[in-house]
Amino acid sequence: MDRDDARNWMWSEACEMLARAERLHREFFRPTGLVARLPTWEPPVDILETEREVLVLVALPGVHPDRVEAAIDGNDLVFAGTRVLPDELRTAVIHRLELPQGRFERRVRLPAGRYSTVRRSAADGCLLITLKKSEAFRG
Repeated sequence: MDRDDARNWMWSEACEMLARAERLHREFFRPTGLVARLPTWEPPVDILETEREVLVLVALPGVHPDRVEAAIDGNDLVFAGTRVLPDELRTAVIHRLELPQGRFERRVRLPAGRYSTVRRSAADGCLLITLKKSEAFRG
């Protein structure tokens, strides 16, 4: 492994550790009460913008797009749902379980503008939320 590869690997590992620490911090300081309704995790997202749309790619393997609620709230996109183990895996011996399960919710800030539609679809194991820009706000 050359020096640049080692440096990139170490940087990647450090960023991942910071992300895990941040998730743990949010969980630790979450107010108690109404635990069943509170989300237990936040899926990672990528946000991309084209001339006509904003695309939000959400890492939700195994979650059907119809099972995710998505809405625009002010300047934010809010989406929520539940990821559960398939029934056939409920009796399996689990050797490793790294993909989060349970209720999730995420609020992400959108690029400035107005959006006319919110469309959900599946894309390579991820949820793709497509927000069509209103005519007046296209660049």
